[in-house]
Amino acid sequence: MFAKVSIEEWESLVQKQLKTKDIYGILSKENLEGIEVKPYYDAVPKPLKNLPKVEESTNLVAKYQEDLEENVFAFLLNENVENLEEKTVFINNKDLAEHISVEETNRYFSLIDIFSEDKKGIINEQLGKELLAKNFDRNICVDVSLHQNAGAAIYQQLGIALAKTKDLTELFGAEILKKLVFRFAVGGNYFFEIAKIRAFKLLFNQLSKEFGLDEIPYIFAETSLRNKSIKDPENNLIRSTLEVSSAMIGGADAVFSNDFRIENPNTLSEEISFKQQIVLAYESIINVFDDAGNGSYYIENITKQFADKSWKLFLEIEEAGGYSELLKSGVIQKKIYDQAVEEQKWVEEGKLKLIGVNLYPKLDKTKSVEEMYDSSVIKPVRLAEMFE
Repeated sequence: MFAKVSIEEWESLVQKQLKTKDIYGILSKENLEGIEVKPYYDAVPKPLKNLPKVEESTNLVAKYQEDLEENVFAFLLNENVENLEEKTVFINNKDLAEHISVEETNRYFSLIDIFSEDKKGIINEQLGKELLAKNFDRNICVDVSLHQNAGAAIYQQLGIALAKTKDLTELFGAEILKKLVFRFAVGGNYFFEIAKIRAFKLLFNQLSKEFGLDEIPYIFAETSLRNKSIKDPENNLIRSTLEVSSAMIGGADAVFSNDFRIENPNTLSEEISFKQQIVLAYESIINVFDDAGNGSYYIENITKQFADKSWKLFLEIEEAGGYSELLKSGVIQKKIYDQAVEEQKWVEEGKLKLIGVNLYPKLDKTKSVEEMYDSSVIKPVRLAEMFE
């Protein structure tokens, strides 16, 4: 048995090693999320609820290729593919949803978001009704992958996901909560992204209880494009592997790796991107855990902070009229713009490091913030574009 070491003894030892009394000033690290990260954790005031996944095992999703059909069980479809059997199918566009042939042996999930993310702020109610009439496991997608790729903070992504969900319940009723897929893009801050997935489960469950339900969200997580570079696909591959790992450990029900080649993708790069998931799942078995981060003091702490901050933003959005109304007024776009520009500034100054972009080697700046961003539009922008 190890003797218990008091906090005071730990601090005294660190002070000697760092030769300063201001150990927290040295060990603390600033972040763009406004989340307090301590140099150490020895307890959690109140353990969070352990929420399982909807799926027993995380779906490892590949973009459809005929060569993969025999060994892959979940596909992302952009066009109709006939004669699929015993597959999980993620439908990625509304035209396909209208014309796809639904087979009894397959399961179908819609990745179609019915919100217009421009200043009109319109919800396509007719499309929503048509999707709900389909014999799918989950019929409508709440997509916040766009917001992550546009530079939104994690708490903004979660608050917006809740606000979009609330707008849908007002239109279709509370039963819609059982018919939703939530699409998240997972970024490069490993532990923060684990906490993001976990926090959203808690938040959605809390929202469902406001309607007398006890629901767990179905989460489709994909790798981010925000931190990827055209000129350095090998580093993209490393980053996306970590992102898939975050999604699985966080408890996503399905994961998908976007092609690590931003330019000139091919069937081989698509296959390699997908097989990152295979390696992670079968070598480490992290795809079967319900909530692998549960019990980690650090992850529990930041999960709680994200949940509290996101719920506060959600309430602010609701008090101001809801997500669609704030899109019409441009408030949502401006919030994301401000966050994205600040993140880009960190990259430009080297406070946020991207290997092969602003470090090893440090590339020359070719674009300005004004050329890349627009405060009136939510659009994907890669951080590396400034140097390409």
